[in-house]
Amino acid sequence: MTNKTYAIIGISATILFWATYIIMSNLRPEYNLFHKAVSELGSLDAPNKWIWNIFGYILTGILIAVYSFGLFKNITNGQGSKLPLISFVLSGLFMSLSGIFPGDFDNRQSTTMLLHTVGSFGSYLFFLFGAFTSPKQMKQSEYWKKSIRPTLIFTWLTILFGSWPFIFTSYPSLGQRVVFFFYLLWIFYTAIQLYKQPKTK
Repeated sequence: MTNKTYAIIGISATILFWATYIIMSNLRPEYNLFHKAVSELGSLDAPNKWIWNIFGYILTGILIAVYSFGLFKNITNGQGSKLPLISFVLSGLFMSLSGIFPGDFDNRQSTTMLLHTVGSFGSYLFFLFGAFTSPKQMKQSEYWKKSIRPTLIFTWLTILFGSWPFIFTSYPSLGQRVVFFFYLLWIFYTAIQLYKQPKTK
């Protein structure tokens, strides 16, 4: 696949997630973004739960995993540490895992809820590994150097807003949306940069 093809896959992952989120949340008048977790759109008792889990988590995660190959192949020319690549691939696959096992918010000790939680936290933790290790590789490329600062800003903002539920206890779930926003913005921004990269002779 070409760089532009990989870039379109990365862009599509972010669009698919947010389009599915907007549609599914608007189909449920009782769904409150300030108090309901994103995963509750696909919880065991949610209407149309598999629409959210398939398009919001499973396919989005697969697209992120595939996109990761193109991004890091371009940044590194296939050389150097594969830690960022592996981290982002696993981030996408663990996101898919969280969709395969819907959350059971009425029984948080259930197997499906535990596996859903592993998928959710695993996806984020692997994203952090990838996001903090990729700048070292970006430094080796004149084209990608300019992406280091914005991608690190997006990464730190996910950590900052990850503490939101402990500070703003009246609106615990709003911070989760912001974390998703900056995580997916990392993907979207790098995909745009990959798409815009001029061809080399």
